[in-house]
Amino acid sequence: MNYPLDLNILWFLLVGVLLTGYAILDGFDLGTGMLLLRTKDDMQRRIMLNAIGPVWDGNEVWLVVGGGALFAAFPHVYATVFSGFYLALYLLLSALIFRAVAIEFRSREEGRKWRQFWDTAFCVSSFVIALLLGVALGNIVVGIPIGADREYTGGFFNLLNPLALVLGLTTVAMFYMHGAIYLSLKVEGELLDKTKAWMKQGIGAFCVMFLLLSVATFFFAPQMALSFANKPWLIAIPIVGALIIANIPREVHNGRFLLAFASSSGSIAALMALFGLGIFPNIVPDIANINSLTIYNAASSQATLTIMTTIAICGMPFVIAYTIGIYWVFRGKVLIEELHY
Repeated sequence: MNYPLDLNILWFLLVGVLLTGYAILDGFDLGTGMLLLRTKDDMQRRIMLNAIGPVWDGNEVWLVVGGGALFAAFPHVYATVFSGFYLALYLLLSALIFRAVAIEFRSREEGRKWRQFWDTAFCVSSFVIALLLGVALGNIVVGIPIGADREYTGGFFNLLNPLALVLGLTTVAMFYMHGAIYLSLKVEGELLDKTKAWMKQGIGAFCVMFLLLSVATFFFAPQMALSFANKPWLIAIPIVGALIIANIPREVHNGRFLLAFASSSGSIAALMALFGLGIFPNIVPDIANINSLTIYNAASSQATLTIMTTIAICGMPFVIAYTIGIYWVFRGKVLIEELHY
């Protein structure tokens, strides 16, 4: 079946772009958090926090805007997911809040135990966020049980299926790698040497998990390949994605960390594109393929989508300009000054 480029497709793409932007930008924040306890030196931890300090809260704007866009464009999806995944989303939101508190509170006191507590909280919450995001995407890939009333009919432990757990661990490894590469652009000296070792570990873990995820998807979600069977030219996307992933260790080996970061970001974008192509035109597939929520039966009215499109055209340039501006202002290596984390 052919789908014209209408407002429903446009908003499916826009929500995907917003979530991809969040994964790329907040991904290295989460990776930095997971790496924080890899060093015991307080000054090095402060440098790592300063590397993300000016940008981490701005990066989360992409998640807020993406959630708002999902609510406005596809309200039935928002209702089903947020009611059915209540406990999982509560854990995710708690981790997001705890991470923010940890960043802001850790330097309010000079005590070693105080800072160790908040550093541990930051590390653990970053890991939990990355894992839960991957598990959530994994459940969308497999499909969830949805009743005729569009209510989720499973339980919490239904979400812990093999593919979801593999994708969750893949997300953890990917953000670990992404964060290490980002830090290589911001730090110097002994910490840079440590960062190089973390990059190699992250790349190795991500490549292993990526291969495992590919095999798990073949066994547990073979329907993801239907788009490529119907439109063979789309096979170019996974090929390009694989080449981008293969380029990461090459750029790291040659010391071209900016290109390595670009490749890492590209790999995240490629995986998100594969995810979107695999589920389209569904947004939340029903595991029985009966009551799936699609971009048509779960969407707002055309009038609402039209108004939202106008707002997006006016508002998105400001979000993009803010993001570019803040990274330009805080470009270069991290400096330890009076105002720090």
